[in-house]
Amino acid sequence: MPNCGGKLQVVCIRFTMPTGYTWSRIGQRAVVPKEDTRSRRVDVLGAQIVGMEPDLLWQRTDGRIDAAVLLDFVCVRLAGLSGGAGVLDLAADGVGVDSIPLWCRGRPCTVVLDNASAHVAKAFRGRRRQLAKIGVELFYLPSCSPESNDIELVRRQAKYEDYPQRTQTSTDDIGQAVDEALTRRRNRIRTSAENFTQAA
Repeated sequence: MPNCGGKLQVVCIRFTMPTGYTWSRIGQRAVVPKEDTRSRRVDVLGAQIVGMEPDLLWQRTDGRIDAAVLLDFVCVRLAGLSGGAGVLDLAADGVGVDSIPLWCRGRPCTVVLDNASAHVAKAFRGRRRQLAKIGVELFYLPSCSPESNDIELVRRQAKYEDYPQRTQTSTDDIGQAVDEALTRRRNRIRTSAENFTQAA
């Protein structure tokens, strides 16, 4: 369970890497093979943990990221609720007075969200009260303000700096490259925090 005394920011990351430009020697024509990109996309749900121990968490998904996937990610990866969204009702509301006690995180955390469709869907936003009961507050950024979401910068850096090879031969290769890119970005975040702490 992440130690999030600060806030968490969640964003959906899609690692589809079209070739926008390339370089070649003078007099030589650069040839970039065109591949069919249908069904060749890897979606990643990521969260940047800020505070005393910054970190980066992510989860690759096989299908589309919808409200159910987001809710399960928040319950398991961020809240530490081992049963996931399936036991959220039980954890937040309990059963009877003495049977099963309510469950709550050791430290409360705030999840910062933009207004992506999965974030504002009734299946996710409708669980706000139950998430608050287990120590997870949802905070929505104003509409049309992606610059307010710090993880957007992390996503851009991971996608364009830490993911240097733009073409992969299979979705498994894309997934592995995505994991490597995000691991490199997470290591940079952790190292930066350690250096800042030592300097202080």
